[in-house]
Amino acid sequence: MAVEEEGLRVFQSVKIKIGEAKNIPPYPGPNRMRDCYCTVNLDQEEVFRTKIIEKSLCPFYGEDFYCEIPRSFRHLSFYIFDRDVFRRDSSIGKVAVKKEDLQKYHGKDTWFQLQPVSADSEVQGKVHLELRLSEVITDSGVINHKLATRVLECQGLPIVNGQCDPYAAVSLLGPSRSEAKKTKVKRKTNNPQFEEVFYFEVTRPLSYTKRQFDVEEEDVDKLALRVDLWNASNLKFGDEFLGGVRVPLRALGQAGVHDAWYFLQPRENGGKSVKVEELGSLRLNIVYTEDHVFPSEHYTPLRDLLLHSANVAPVSASPAHTLGEVCREKQEAAIPLVRLFLHYGKIVPFISTIAHAEVNRTQDPNTIFRGNSLTSKCIDETMKLAGMHYLQVTLKPIIDEICTEHKSCEIDPVKLKESENLDTNRENLRQYVDRIFNVITTSGVRCPTVMCDIFFSLRESAATRFQVDQDVRYTAVSSFIFLRFFAPAILSPNLFHLRPHHPDPATSRTLTLISKTIQTLGSLAKSKSANFKESYMAAFYDYFNEQKYADAVKNFLDLISTSGKWDQRSIETPIMLKEGFMIKRAQGRNRFGMKNFKKRWFRLTNHEFTYHKTKGESALCSIPIENILAVERLEEESFKMKNMFQVIQPERALYIQANNCVEARDWIDILTKVSQCNRKRLSTYHPSAYLNSHWLCCKLSADTAPGCTPCTGGLPANIQLDVDGDRETERIYSLFSTYMTKLIKMQEACGSKSVYDGPEQEEYSSFVIDDPQETYKTLKLIVSAVQTLEQQHTKYKRDKFKKTKIGSQEHPIGDKSFQCYIRQQSESSTYSI
Repeated sequence: MAVEEEGLRVFQSVKIKIGEAKNIPPYPGPNRMRDCYCTVNLDQEEVFRTKIIEKSLCPFYGEDFYCEIPRSFRHLSFYIFDRDVFRRDSSIGKVAVKKEDLQKYHGKDTWFQLQPVSADSEVQGKVHLELRLSEVITDSGVINHKLATRVLECQGLPIVNGQCDPYAAVSLLGPSRSEAKKTKVKRKTNNPQFEEVFYFEVTRPLSYTKRQFDVEEEDVDKLALRVDLWNASNLKFGDEFLGGVRVPLRALGQAGVHDAWYFLQPRENGGKSVKVEELGSLRLNIVYTEDHVFPSEHYTPLRDLLLHSANVAPVSASPAHTLGEVCREKQEAAIPLVRLFLHYGKIVPFISTIAHAEVNRTQDPNTIFRGNSLTSKCIDETMKLAGMHYLQVTLKPIIDEICTEHKSCEIDPVKLKESENLDTNRENLRQYVDRIFNVITTSGVRCPTVMCDIFFSLRESAATRFQVDQDVRYTAVSSFIFLRFFAPAILSPNLFHLRPHHPDPATSRTLTLISKTIQTLGSLAKSKSANFKESYMAAFYDYFNEQKYADAVKNFLDLISTSGKWDQRSIETPIMLKEGFMIKRAQGRNRFGMKNFKKRWFRLTNHEFTYHKTKGESALCSIPIENILAVERLEEESFKMKNMFQVIQPERALYIQANNCVEARDWIDILTKVSQCNRKRLSTYHPSAYLNSHWLCCKLSADTAPGCTPCTGGLPANIQLDVDGDRETERIYSLFSTYMTKLIKMQEACGSKSVYDGPEQEEYSSFVIDDPQETYKTLKLIVSAVQTLEQQHTKYKRDKFKKTKIGSQEHPIGDKSFQCYIRQQSESSTYSI
């Protein structure tokens, strides 16, 4: 989800690897071990939770999390919780990384010290204040001065125990004074509109002239305004602190007026005095990306260059191949390239061309596509995108069963537990391998067309290059579909969205053994036992040393490398796309039905959207996909609840609340995508609910009144290929810009080779340059396109810096920016917030 900024879209995403924690303080009791889990939070809103690691003070998580961030945030936070014997969760410590500091840790494994968690330190949101100093002439003719403090509004306050009933306490602080006043409580909102004014007497010297209000520095230093936000609580423990700001009166300057937004800050000296090193530490790898995407026409030169890559001869001189040459990792280049070519329907010719070039450079058929080349990475990425739902329908049911049953499958005699039987374990493992092998080799009809077309080109290139080797037509394809697709998905199902979390150690071991066996079965190697270093694996493989397995693999590979034969849409098998608990509002099927809110298990397939009382039970309600007319957000004011959306049907709308903002966006996206081709989709909708006999948004009384707001833009119906071409071109521009010095070196290498084609200089040896003249032309065009976009970005940053003032709603004053604000104010005599 993009944020619009004057014709420019801003996308935020984060990819996190939660590694491990160490030196967690022991539990204060006889059993000193803890059962810990880790959460990922945008400010205080939880968006991801790891599984619980039991009985450990150094828990290893090894979990990955990726999300598109749908809103602004101040901190990316990580909390370690302990679940005790009474199943109550208590926080141990946290890591909070400010948004502006995320780039410091980009892509690096970093150990963070856990910080104490206390109610006084858990703040988020911002407040809008207006301060005005004015003169008042008393009856005796003495000039006094009053400070008028206007508390306008707050945004993004935290929700405490499921509610937020905020009020503000305003105090003028000085050496000998501290008077406090309060606003009214605003019920059930974390974005309260206060619009209240408070007056305070301010003692001033008589150095006042009619030309200006002269404030003497020594008095200003003594006075400050304090605004604290509180959550009104009915509990006996009292109201909860939500955050506060302290504004020294010198902020008023000579004009005597101050109007600004402030980030709320923790209470000073809040929390317990805990030594940080006593709480332990957490290892994280954070990759935060912020893409600033201009209107499409800005990317035309670079985009056209890239999409023409398959037609450049040789392909090593093409812009796409050049990106792979200059990037530090081929994966960096492959991800945006594949998404761009998929979006414009040019992935098959591009991959066919670079694969053909790689095959022609390969000398031994046994090493075909074995390196981490641009071709291999591009095919990997294409399979992940185009084949995600193929994996879901093929592997997910059996993977779920393996993770649930917990059957012992250890066949290494050294690792066998005393209570386990080796023969029983072998039989358990054999049955799992057989079942997975069968579901894979009978799934050819479901293989996506784009994958079949790529496999067809690989097969033809390999067979033409190595005509003597009869098996190369199979190994060229199996090295991808088995080695790089099915085997990794079995090994790490969480990375392929087949499971929500990394499996427990015993199940992970079972999946490892299955993956190794399936990989070998699919390899069609001449000597199977030679593939295994472990003797117990070689002995286990004897179960599968029959011709029927090789024949099944060849039949499957023949089927999936037949170009364009199968139509994905003709497959009738339901594919489970997403499921989980959410809260729904009863639809009121009869006139007097209770329209209350209840927690339900929701399940979406490509056929229907259902909800159930709990997981595994029969559906309480089923909505066919063709009955979904629109899926849109629901304004918070409708029910005073965040993260709500509506699934609009012909006769009613189903109102649902997701657990957090990321999950709400995910559900809206996938429901919209899967219903995008419905013929009766709406063009307008009501952004608010129908309550008390009228629509809250447009006030119309008829519940059948047409919508008052245009529906959000259409998304591609093919759910696994939801790609923004401009965003991917922007990412490619960023990569070219990052590696500009390598582009210049490559130009120098082209000049060296074309003028003097002698021994290659060592500094240029890392580049593949088959045609120096053609490559030089490409590089010149790339540099020109990148420099043009660079100018656009520079102009945008300069204009934004001029327009965005410290203290504005977009740039609130924080704990470290007050001095910047004062300096900015003093540098411009005409400055006014």
